[in-house]
Amino acid sequence: METDFLLARQRAKQITEILGFENQDQTRIATAVSEIARNIYEYATNGTVEFHLDREEVPSLRIIVKDKGKGIARLDEIWDGTFASASGMGLGIAGSRRLMDDLKIDSSDTGTIVVMRKYHPRPQIIPAQKEIADRLASLGPQDPNSALHSQNHEMIRLLNELRERERELTQLNQELKETNRGVMVLYAELEDRAQELQHASEMKSRFISGVTHELRTPLNSIVSLAGLLIRRVDGDLTAEQEKQALFIQRSAQNLTEMVNDLLDLAKIEAGKVTARPSEFTIAEFFSVLRGMFRPIATNENVQLVIEDSPIVRTRLYTDEGKLAQILRNFISNALKFTERGTVHVRANLTREGGVHFSVRDTCIGIAEQNRELVWPEWGQV
Repeated sequence: METDFLLARQRAKQITEILGFENQDQTRIATAVSEIARNIYEYATNGTVEFHLDREEVPSLRIIVKDKGKGIARLDEIWDGTFASASGMGLGIAGSRRLMDDLKIDSSDTGTIVVMRKYHPRPQIIPAQKEIADRLASLGPQDPNSALHSQNHEMIRLLNELRERERELTQLNQELKETNRGVMVLYAELEDRAQELQHASEMKSRFISGVTHELRTPLNSIVSLAGLLIRRVDGDLTAEQEKQALFIQRSAQNLTEMVNDLLDLAKIEAGKVTARPSEFTIAEFFSVLRGMFRPIATNENVQLVIEDSPIVRTRLYTDEGKLAQILRNFISNALKFTERGTVHVRANLTREGGVHFSVRDTCIGIAEQNRELVWPEWGQV
């Protein structure tokens, strides 16, 4: 009868409810059973639906639907989704397969057997066999009108759930729109802030560049005047006067180096630093370092040792001024913080064929807890 697939759906819903399946799974199983039963009514006239509870390691509800029709033609095309039918044949089978955990079909010209399976998510709540039979018996004989009413009631419930989901989605979309507007405002604020920071950085670079250029002129004058005094151009000096003149010259030279470093920093930030590579030997480079630090390393308790290693004849092609600036910073720090001992400057070849420069001193060193402080800009202990 036309209402038989409704009765099959109703029985599937009753059994799954007794077994403790969740509402969503009850609907999926009942829908799959009714779709397969509808195919029997439309294409095979009559058939049977069996429900089996398999209490295995993972309990499941196994449903067997049989008919004695002419079989399902072009089943392979139905499975791979390439079969198209004006009557919609095949859609019910494909949909049922997605609703169940497993669905197999054995079809021939003498009939079709469909075996569907749904695994139970909570096997510990499955009632005993007798309780299941008693509860099914208490339901009484199946009534097509009752089955139709039950299906209508279920459809109303599903419609209400869909409406609630739609309301939640609408609310979520509204929240997402508001969030997107907030994010766009935040991006705009960040962009404005980035532009302000960029402008401030450019102003700082211009300021440093201008100040350093202005400072270099008087400092060069001080260094030159101190040099005139030391060379006794204007007359003899006492030992104490010579010592003070040397002190003035060294201080002015140190300030000049600091100004040059600031100028280099401004050029780096402005992207205007240019490398001036030249070819020279390590021996020539170390000779420049010795001359640079001879008037500065005046502490009798500290010895500056720039070692003549076996690779002093190795030739380099790089920016000698920048290399000297880097080593000068390390050597100056080593001399500044070493009260007694030695400062060693050394050059060695690396495995890759490069040159490794090292500056080693005997000062107090940097405590382990402070070592990360020296890496950030302007960081110091």
